[in-house]
Amino acid sequence: MNDDQLLRYSRHILLPEIGIEGQQRLLDAHVLLIGAGGLGSPAALYLASAGVGTLTVCDGDTVDRTNLQRQIVHRESAIGRPKVESARETLLALNAEARIRTVAERVEGARLEALVAEADVVLDGSDNFATRHAVNRACVRLRKPLVSGAGIRFDGQLAVFDLRQADAPCYACLFAEDGEQEETRCAVMGVFAPLVGIVGAMQAAEALKLITAAGTSMSGRLLLLDVLAMELRTVKLARDPACAVCSVR
Repeated sequence: MNDDQLLRYSRHILLPEIGIEGQQRLLDAHVLLIGAGGLGSPAALYLASAGVGTLTVCDGDTVDRTNLQRQIVHRESAIGRPKVESARETLLALNAEARIRTVAERVEGARLEALVAEADVVLDGSDNFATRHAVNRACVRLRKPLVSGAGIRFDGQLAVFDLRQADAPCYACLFAEDGEQEETRCAVMGVFAPLVGIVGAMQAAEALKLITAAGTSMSGRLLLLDVLAMELRTVKLARDPACAVCSVR
């Protein structure tokens, strides 16, 4: 690290759980972020400001006026532009040293797997089960830690699936691919603006912890957040030995 970086990240370096070595790990790290919306916005801002060296942001949508209520990485001037371009501009204004790679598409198949292979940690901020399951499958195959978040109305969820651990559950252990989960979208059900900010910031925190090996990750646990009552509940997760995705690891 140069003198400017030592000053910029001094408040991290002062933390014994991170220190100079942990901050250097952040500068060397590569995080893949799926989605530049409500969850991806705060996650990307904190990851870039914290010094994550390379951040790949994937999103195929453009900025809409309805996004601005909660997707804080975007500005009014970005309406109509691809979200990844808008996010890149904001993130570089925050930290000009960050390497922001953009993928302006809904990634899937071999393209998704290639992106996951390059990353140290994957953050899923998508809003549909098809993408979440596709990301989970790629993370399971490539043994990449996955930080998953969700938020609708006043309710949020956060979980870490660290597939480097032999006994760790995967996303499909919690929500089976052939299950009958109800898909709810913000456009129909609404979402409280700070909710996705809280969950997205928590996703960034878990990613930073995984990279620096600080503290204990949420692997094997599901955090449930009710912002209306401001209550948190944690549920232990176990690997499903019959899981169609991770049981054959």
